[in-house]
Amino acid sequence: MSLLQGIDLQRSILVLSLLIILGLAGIHLYHAFYSNESEIALVIGEPYEDMRQRSSAAIDPDLPDKIWYNIPKTDARLRFTDQKYGFVTPTARFFVVKYNNGIIESVRISPQTEPLLFNDAIKIVLDLQDQWSKAGWVSVYDRTFPPLDNTPELQAKLHSLKCSETTYWRAGDQYQTMVNLGCFNDKRHPDEERYMITMEIAKAR
Repeated sequence: MSLLQGIDLQRSILVLSLLIILGLAGIHLYHAFYSNESEIALVIGEPYEDMRQRSSAAIDPDLPDKIWYNIPKTDARLRFTDQKYGFVTPTARFFVVKYNNGIIESVRISPQTEPLLFNDAIKIVLDLQDQWSKAGWVSVYDRTFPPLDNTPELQAKLHSLKCSETTYWRAGDQYQTMVNLGCFNDKRHPDEERYMITMEIAKAR
């Protein structure tokens, strides 16, 4: 091998090494900013400490022998980890985990980080309802509280004085959830109709 050939080979190896390093750096940045979304991973009825160990979002430990609640220290999504009835929410800013003597009793969450326009809010609700339906949850009280849908009828109800609609779902005899879609007066957008979703998940009664 000539000297020039040796130099060309070294340059090729150096360029390849730089490309690999840049590729790995890009993958790392992608995971840092997009994939490693903070989450609280739990199931109703499990020990609170199990949830803390499993979750990537920081949350305070429980108070021994107390009925209380804690809030994640950052925005976080909920990953409901039941093997059959599991689902995942979008990232939430309002997120409360209630416990009773070290056992998770319920979760109250608004699966969004700000008040949303109707089309954005109903998209979240429809995705959650789709996840529940596929996992075996069923809608209850259908006559009075049917599943929410992107229809003119729902929008007309939300334009009423009540401006709030609720649906209830149940996972066998294990869990129940309530979802409410309601108006929210967002002072940052005074000329827009904004909405908040509120969910509560607990043991079935």
